[in-house]
Amino acid sequence: MTASDWSVPETEVLAAARETIETGVPAVLATIVDVRGSAYRRPGAKMVVPEDGNGVGSITAGCLEDEVLALAADVIEAGRPRVETFDLTGDEDVWGLGVGCNGVIDILLEPLDAGYRPALDAVESGTNVAVCTVLGSDRSEIELGDRAHVAPDAGDGGVSIRNGGDGTDDAFGSAVDAWPAWLADELAEPAARLAAAGRSRTLAIGGEAGSATVFVDGLAAPPELVICGTGHDVGPVVELAKQADFRVTVVGFRGASATADRFPAADAVRSTSPGDLREAHDFDADTYAVVMTHNFVDDRLAVDELLRTPVPYVGLMGPRERFGEMREAFTEEGREFAGSELDRLYTPAGLDLGGETPYAIAHSIVAELLAVHNDRTPRHLREREGRIHERVAASAAGGERVDGARASSVERSESDGGAATGGNDAGDAAAPSHNG
Repeated sequence: MTASDWSVPETEVLAAARETIETGVPAVLATIVDVRGSAYRRPGAKMVVPEDGNGVGSITAGCLEDEVLALAADVIEAGRPRVETFDLTGDEDVWGLGVGCNGVIDILLEPLDAGYRPALDAVESGTNVAVCTVLGSDRSEIELGDRAHVAPDAGDGGVSIRNGGDGTDDAFGSAVDAWPAWLADELAEPAARLAAAGRSRTLAIGGEAGSATVFVDGLAAPPELVICGTGHDVGPVVELAKQADFRVTVVGFRGASATADRFPAADAVRSTSPGDLREAHDFDADTYAVVMTHNFVDDRLAVDELLRTPVPYVGLMGPRERFGEMREAFTEEGREFAGSELDRLYTPAGLDLGGETPYAIAHSIVAELLAVHNDRTPRHLREREGRIHERVAASAAGGERVDGARASSVERSESDGGAATGGNDAGDAAAPSHNG
């Protein structure tokens, strides 16, 4: 496993999963399903491990990857999933690895097969989806590794659930035939919320009919970034945005320079006129835009078009006085901007990081995009009180743990923290008791 394979964005991990399934290469999907204490990654972090051991993705800062590679070989040979718990809270060496993240990490290792394809298809098509995997149950008809998918925006806006099956039918059905109704009903609503948020939790569901521990892995379709411009400074923004898991489209207003060869990291490159942006592209609330043509007329027309869409962020390169000149021209034409439009306009684009090189400027822009996308006010993490990552309210309908204690099953297994600090500030709740 190379450093480049370890540091790929999550979209590339999912792409590696798809390639593995389509080529029929035996492989394991390793996923963090619970964290107590501090850890580098949160639940939902994934790693694809084919039989040759060339893993793609990361689930820790590198301290457990070798151990996971060895365990993956056992899973491939056995053909059955397993959950491994790594307790890194002690002062002594753990597993002979010499690590001390001061947390307990539960990792699900499961054979990667066609049953995972519906989730991959959903994300690729821009649909949010939750993959629900059983970690344990007191009912014999529900086993470790049983999988179902929940689509929160299926059909008429309701919740659609389907059994993992063999992946031959990619359409989401109306029920999980292989799962009891009490389990499917309890999972539907919290799984839909986690799918929309792109967050993952282990839920403990219990009642008179039975109990089960289910890992709900929310896979939200990646946000899209549309960059208007084809200058040399666009390339670094494309590269960094892709690494941050944005789907990137470059739009040029000069056809000769709007070519895929110039921006190989972009998902799409197209050409149009600035006044036709809304006709050339579908802009929604999960789309962000940066205008950097450095042409006053083109920028002005593009900003006007973009502010007529629901995009939450329009970044405009250049000094604020430049937009002041644009507003004067707009006023002369009778175009006035509502406060809700100006609230979405960020000019000069980017955070004040002090850099002035092309990549420093790109970092500034992408950092601001992430802050807006994650609804955060940028500041130093050392100044933030409490948890780094906020909780998502997504408990099961009954709010029951397996042991019957009344509690939010999402809060029970919440893992808060982030790679920015090299550790997660997790909750203190117990995880499912599964050891290799």
